[in-house]
Amino acid sequence: MKFPKSLIALCTVLPQAAWVNCGSHTHTKRLTGVPNDPTIFGNALNFWKKLETGWDLTRGATTNSITLPVPQNGPVVIQPNASALVIIDMQNFFLHESLNGDPEGRAIVPTTITLIHAFRNAGMPVLWTNWGMTDYDIINMPPAFIQGFSSDDTSLTSFGSEMGTVVVPQSDQSIAATSTTPGPNITIDAGRKLTRGSWNAQPWGELFIEQTEGVTNGTDFYFNKNRLSGMWGASTPMQTWLQDNSITTLFHGGVNIDQCVFGTLIDAYYKGYDVIIVDDISATTSPSFATQMVDYNVALDGWRVNSTDILPALVDARRT
Repeated sequence: MKFPKSLIALCTVLPQAAWVNCGSHTHTKRLTGVPNDPTIFGNALNFWKKLETGWDLTRGATTNSITLPVPQNGPVVIQPNASALVIIDMQNFFLHESLNGDPEGRAIVPTTITLIHAFRNAGMPVLWTNWGMTDYDIINMPPAFIQGFSSDDTSLTSFGSEMGTVVVPQSDQSIAATSTTPGPNITIDAGRKLTRGSWNAQPWGELFIEQTEGVTNGTDFYFNKNRLSGMWGASTPMQTWLQDNSITTLFHGGVNIDQCVFGTLIDAYYKGYDVIIVDDISATTSPSFATQMVDYNVALDGWRVNSTDILPALVDARRT
């Protein structure tokens, strides 16, 4: 079709929307491989379906799907075989009080464990991605990151530096030893800052038990990372696993919500994953407006929930 020359300057081709918009005239022109159904967003292999209320993210694999009553822009229908819970940076370095860890991060641990159990029981994997660097990672770390993780504004106290020892009760290594803590104390080598295998890099408290037992039982999977995001760059160990296992929908929680959690989530969004943040298993040491920024942007890019919104549906999924 030929358009009048006077309209050519007004014409804007929008291939992602699969139409040609020329001034006041809209001409439908579907692209090859794009469904004609206006409720389908995507292509024949990778798509969402807009429901009368909410969204279907199953990509046509509706058998044993779970409908989650998401408060905003929901409900959301997910496929358990294509969904996972991602726990980010709930490590001693960020949470343990002997290392000046965040009490708000420690406070969300019971809720996090409850949701971990619900995901496992509903047949969905739990993924742990934490700082866990090698010497190679540290040698190739950009200056900005080295400075950002320095304790005294020198490079000698950044990644890989020795963190000394901590004294904790033998009966509960998740807390600091004080004059009022019961029983004998033990001294633990905190290890090199955020390096693989170090005590400071392992999950805090009961989360360490959950992670090790989950990995042993095959319900959980652990991935080291060397940036704020567990999904940065061309590929990461976690992204490779997601691709190998056809995972498309990701629930996120951990610390800090505005840094490593949002960094992982937004990189997942850029790479085409469905992204959902679980607010009540996320925390931060940043001012409140940082969390508000995350909540605002995640609501545009995906969905926000609390664990209490989705737990009943996950429990029902286990029963069926």
